[in-house]
Amino acid sequence: MMVPFAPDALAKDKAEALAAQRGLELTHPQQWDFLQSAESLDLQAAPGSGKTSLISLKLTLLAQAWTSTTRGIVVLSHTNTAKDEITHRVSDSPAGRRLLAFPHFIGTIQSFTNTFLALPALRSRGIDIQAVDDAAYEHAALRLLDNNRSFFKLKAYAERRRDGRDLVAGAHYICDAGELTVAGPAGTLPFKSTSPSGQQLIRLKNDLADQGLFRYSDMFAVAEHHLLRHPDIAQAAAHRFPFVLLDEMQDTSDVQQHLLDQIFGSAGTVVQRVGDVNQGIFTDRATTHARPSAFPVPGAAQLPVSRRFGTEIADLASLLTVQRRQTIDGAGPQGTIALLLFDDDCVAGVIPAFERLARETVPAHLLATAPPRVLASRLAPGTAQAFPQSLTCYLPTFTSQSAAQAAPELITAVRSARAHLAAGDRRTATVQTWDAVRRAFRQGSGSALPVLQRIERGAASAGLQMRVLLHDLLSADIDDPSQWNALMGRLREVLPQLGDVSPRTASRIDDLLRHIPRLVPPAEAVVENAAPMTSVATSIQRAKGETHAATLILECLDSRGRKYDVHETLALVAQSKDVADAPITLRKAAQLLFVGATRPTHLLAFAAHQSRIEPHLKALRARGWLVQSVPAV
Repeated sequence: MMVPFAPDALAKDKAEALAAQRGLELTHPQQWDFLQSAESLDLQAAPGSGKTSLISLKLTLLAQAWTSTTRGIVVLSHTNTAKDEITHRVSDSPAGRRLLAFPHFIGTIQSFTNTFLALPALRSRGIDIQAVDDAAYEHAALRLLDNNRSFFKLKAYAERRRDGRDLVAGAHYICDAGELTVAGPAGTLPFKSTSPSGQQLIRLKNDLADQGLFRYSDMFAVAEHHLLRHPDIAQAAAHRFPFVLLDEMQDTSDVQQHLLDQIFGSAGTVVQRVGDVNQGIFTDRATTHARPSAFPVPGAAQLPVSRRFGTEIADLASLLTVQRRQTIDGAGPQGTIALLLFDDDCVAGVIPAFERLARETVPAHLLATAPPRVLASRLAPGTAQAFPQSLTCYLPTFTSQSAAQAAPELITAVRSARAHLAAGDRRTATVQTWDAVRRAFRQGSGSALPVLQRIERGAASAGLQMRVLLHDLLSADIDDPSQWNALMGRLREVLPQLGDVSPRTASRIDDLLRHIPRLVPPAEAVVENAAPMTSVATSIQRAKGETHAATLILECLDSRGRKYDVHETLALVAQSKDVADAPITLRKAAQLLFVGATRPTHLLAFAAHQSRIEPHLKALRARGWLVQSVPAV
């Protein structure tokens, strides 16, 4: 299958000209190998290697030379953050902006699966999709369990088991032997499917499916089942998208990989996959038998040069490559690696000590634009008696706002939808706003509203009133309580014309329509010091993909309450032991620390308890690390 772009699309002179416009340096042969390849390939890219810049550069070159109006490029990533970054970068030129519309597609693997496979399959069965969302599904599942007497045996079982309600909330579809079956959160059921509890769980799951309520993972099972029934769909999708670029490939699950193989596994499709397997913290490679197509394949191309940091951090990062050994070449600024030693009496002084060190080692103008980051593998402590265990042990005032994203209040969802409007995508913003209204209505009343496409448009109709209201929700100043309350007054008038609202359910809906002031900052906790510097605290997982001027990694206890991540990992480094040969729990800790340690440009600091790390201080000092004791507060 010929890919429809001009033969000189990836010519060196064109790439150099576009790179110059974007301020990119193409000084390494590995960059050119990727840029100019028109064949399927895997690219293992080190942190800070500029892979996103290269991806957007290549996509723009292809867009400039694309010749088909019906077949396009598909760009898929694991997260919306990565997708948005690519979208932002290609939008700087008219050719790049063409990638944002038909026949091309830029999105997540989830959105691709939903758009082209799962949602059409469900609609063909007459199902109106109400929500594809884990939190919404869990709420509906537990509500149905508690309020429907026909599930009494399942409810009794759930009440006897510590994780019984989690089983009901986390039940999901899998495609097993060509059939859709129900599995629990762990992938199996704790009882036979033919038992009374098994039958009721399956019926509850199917009842929610008939109502249009699904978990994210359900979509992959539905899609795989649909492809097995209609194999010609995979051929059509491969023809529609002859060039496939997959970003953040290391976070693709086994189920997602299998689905992508089914669609784009034919020899006629160009599939280029980019990622860093050593940053694959969202998949469990230790317990899953890798497919032959698992990323990266043997002999994959590499981008080993990092422009984010210098040799000091690069040498440490190389030692922490757990999944695939990679020697990272640091071509960025020469930084400092520091070890902050604390004891039980000065835990609260760790972050202030880090901030003082940042002032001494990092240029002030960088700290002014990129505040120091404080990272931890755990945000809150568990039941173990050990101290410290988590971020809140070092910073008792820390309050994560991550739970806010799952908040059911309408205003929270509308604010999120407005981000699409700011990016020029009014259609997605409108659909997401209406879905938020439907979600609030369903949680308040227990009944459903139709999808946006099925709302009438006639003059003076309730459907037209709702469409106008959706427009106003996206354009008004909803941070102003008076404007928000006026909009909610209009919503309360039109909702009874579109769905069943009783006086009792109306009050429950009202609870979800209240005004909530915007939090500043919206998604992260801020650590304030008396000095004019402000550090930002979050989890290592959330910091993935970021670049910092200075980063502190706090020592935390693992989930089993047995070992400390920083101490155990640095002990391996001090003893020159291979982390890939360590026990699985320590490999996971080292892989998470690899993500955190590759964020900073100038200062990387670790906090470790002095009594635990003492035997290894001489070896770490010999590596050129700066070792300081934290004074008592």
